[in-house]
Amino acid sequence: MKKSNRAMITLVILALSLSACLPATASNQQSQQVQNTQSSQDVQSDIGTAVAQTVEAQNQVSTFVAQTMEAQATLTPTATATLFSLPTVTPFVVTTPTVRSSGGGGAPPKAEYSCDIIHQRPYDNQEFLHGQEFDIKWTILNTGTKTWPAGYDLKYWSGPKMTGAGTVQLPSMAPGDQFSVVFDAVAPDEPGFQVMTWVVQGQICFPYVAIFVK
Repeated sequence: MKKSNRAMITLVILALSLSACLPATASNQQSQQVQNTQSSQDVQSDIGTAVAQTVEAQNQVSTFVAQTMEAQATLTPTATATLFSLPTVTPFVVTTPTVRSSGGGGAPPKAEYSCDIIHQRPYDNQEFLHGQEFDIKWTILNTGTKTWPAGYDLKYWSGPKMTGAGTVQLPSMAPGDQFSVVFDAVAPDEPGFQVMTWVVQGQICFPYVAIFVK
């Protein structure tokens, strides 16, 4: 019986000892978990703070750079355009060739074949309505030293064609002779200054009509 009582007492003591130890162990584990959680939160907080500080620093750098560039743009002088003068165009002078005589002076020799228009109708810049009919008259003078044979052509050359005919044959004309040509004409439809040119065979002279069409 004594041995049995001792064994029971021993078991009770052990049970009490174990029960005393268990809460301490659990408490220690909970304390460790709390510390670990706080440490993790502290680390995350530190990381967040560092990131925020980095972003703020980058923003400050960007602001500083922008202010610097703006200041440089304000201080940099604008290049002034250099004015230059255009060269003056020198008028082209047409030199009339000098005809040298064989001696004794006097007027230069006349061309063998040449002519002038000594009378003209209508006069230059006369006004007509478009489609209006009018007459053309040229009096041609042989100013050359040769006689033209019969059949020399007076024909249309350029510009708006105002006549129905395009060619007229001239009679034989000795130096100093003159011959009048008359045409029926119609003012062109296009308004403004209009010039029609004809030519005597050999391009020895160019009769023309210069009118203003309204």
